[in-house]
Amino acid sequence: MASASTAVLRTEARLFLREPGSLFWVILFPTLLMTILGLIPTFREADAALGGRRVIDLYVPIAVLLALITAGIQAMPPVLTGYRERGILRRMSTTPVRPASLITAQLTLHGVSALCSAGLVIAVGRFAFDVRLPAQPAGYALALVLTTASALALGATVSAISRTQKIAGAIGSVVFFPAMFTAGVWLPVQTMPESLRHIVEFTSFGAASEALDQAMRGGWPGWDHLGVTALWAVLLTWAAARWFRWE
Repeated sequence: MASASTAVLRTEARLFLREPGSLFWVILFPTLLMTILGLIPTFREADAALGGRRVIDLYVPIAVLLALITAGIQAMPPVLTGYRERGILRRMSTTPVRPASLITAQLTLHGVSALCSAGLVIAVGRFAFDVRLPAQPAGYALALVLTTASALALGATVSAISRTQKIAGAIGSVVFFPAMFTAGVWLPVQTMPESLRHIVEFTSFGAASEALDQAMRGGWPGWDHLGVTALWAVLLTWAAARWFRWE
């Protein structure tokens, strides 16, 4: 069974690498967006309102979140729903290789690609714009892992409630834009009005934005922010398992 699952993972990896659209949006787009923002002169100037930090310093964690959101919500659901719609999952259920192996492979591939994208964002931010590396790497890694789990669980839930690939794309798009807002893509969470900020912190990506920012500055991420992110991951995983159908 282990060798069969490994074979499925290798096959899915080859198919994933043949999709230039997914590779661009998941791995390259977050870094490209951050680079464009970093080229704006005022974004590279220290701002007293931000405690002496620069806007680009805030956007590195945001670009990391964008990579996770894109992989989980936009890239993965159409693939899983497409397999179910074409009957591939149903046919696999009659073979020694269970459908769960394919789903696990997709979760692994999209999770790894999102983390690779996050690493690229951090590296380009450091070398191109002199953005400091996370001063609390352990806390940053913990927040990143929890957020990755939450993003993938949200994508799995979208797949579970979508009967066709087109519906998965439509629902994914509807979820994608609010997720980007709560992550701070249009307005960093740290600069939001206090009342809005408190509301956003109850969302998975809003809490994750705060946790990653705290770790960037050297503090341990707040347990409330880590707890919210972890709770969303657990609830969404339960929802995906509850509603997912193989055919």
